[in-house]
Amino acid sequence: MSTNGERFPAQLEIAFGEGAQRQVLVYEQVTWPVGDEQAGLRYGENPDQQAALYKLINGNLAIGEVRNVTPGKTLASTPELLHRDTTLSKSAIADADAALNVLRYLTDDPVCVIVKHQNPCGAATRENLADAFHKAHMADRLAAAGACAAFNRALDLTAAEAIIAGETNVIVAPDYEEKVVDLLVKNKSRRVLRIDAMDKLAQWAGRPFLDFKSLIDGGLIAQWSYVPAAHKREDCRPASTMHHGKEHRVRRQPKAQEWDDLLLAWKIQAGLNSHSVVYVKEGVTVGIGAGEPHAVGAAEIARDKAYRKLAERLAWDRFGVPFLRIENRDMHDSIWEDAIELKGGLIGAVMAVDGALLDRDAADIALAEGITAVIQPGGAENDFDAIQACNEKHAAMVFTGQRSFRH
Repeated sequence: MSTNGERFPAQLEIAFGEGAQRQVLVYEQVTWPVGDEQAGLRYGENPDQQAALYKLINGNLAIGEVRNVTPGKTLASTPELLHRDTTLSKSAIADADAALNVLRYLTDDPVCVIVKHQNPCGAATRENLADAFHKAHMADRLAAAGACAAFNRALDLTAAEAIIAGETNVIVAPDYEEKVVDLLVKNKSRRVLRIDAMDKLAQWAGRPFLDFKSLIDGGLIAQWSYVPAAHKREDCRPASTMHHGKEHRVRRQPKAQEWDDLLLAWKIQAGLNSHSVVYVKEGVTVGIGAGEPHAVGAAEIARDKAYRKLAERLAWDRFGVPFLRIENRDMHDSIWEDAIELKGGLIGAVMAVDGALLDRDAADIALAEGITAVIQPGGAENDFDAIQACNEKHAAMVFTGQRSFRH
């Protein structure tokens, strides 16, 4: 079987340094059994782009105090494809990897992260996977169509039944209970991946990976990946700063639920393209804005999406149809009025921002909708301005001390 991936070499080597200091990483192309043959990636981001997936099989890279993942102990370089109809595209692998990049920080409770084009579009933590999927899916039902849904527990039949009611195309889990795979692959376009090393997800929480950026002229930028340092309350500090010789300090500390949501939001936004803002309420994403040149734009997009996604959920729950397809003007207006009254579900939610707030504008946008707590890196010259905005609304704010831009 001829696939685009097979046009790439079976092995790839990347060398750092020279002489006695030379370090060589050796990679092997990944293939899967399809029919009676082995096949690599179907294509890259688009069908006319060739692509190949490689796994690290030899060599260790140490630069400064940072060491690369040891060969043979990788997490997802060789996901097991649990049906033999066709292989995967580059986008499917990239979305699965992006989901794992978030899931590795969320190992305590059942979690579902849904990723589309390498950005989380919905995430939820719940007592079981079925509820987690339903909440994550309904956080942005339209974006979830064709997306990748990843879970941090073995997928059970109840969760699988919830999945088939949606339109997610790629499913990732550490394992699957009996009859689950057969149910999922009744949809021939759905790809089901098992990554048994996911039971060791927590081991990857503080481990950087080698990140390459290819430039238009063939050049490369190499960096170690971002690793969030704020995993628990003790890793953050109440917002405070000195300005013109005067100390400015946030007056209120986060409550227990706010802490849970702040830390969840901070870990989710680490998987978003910058600038990013994510709103979370009671363990579920409410609005996500990503890929903006300014935090204000990300805050506005996340707010506006929260309103639209709430209207979508209300329409689906009440009438079983998308909001935009409701032709009856009275029904349409009634749903939108309810979404406005509920402020898009943002009342009582928290806000995570990936970069230090340069002024209070982004915070003001969120606070006006009823956001009650903010987590951000801090360290901007105008930190006092954002702190004052929170104090005016009796909202909490904590600093992580670490920026988490992703491009």
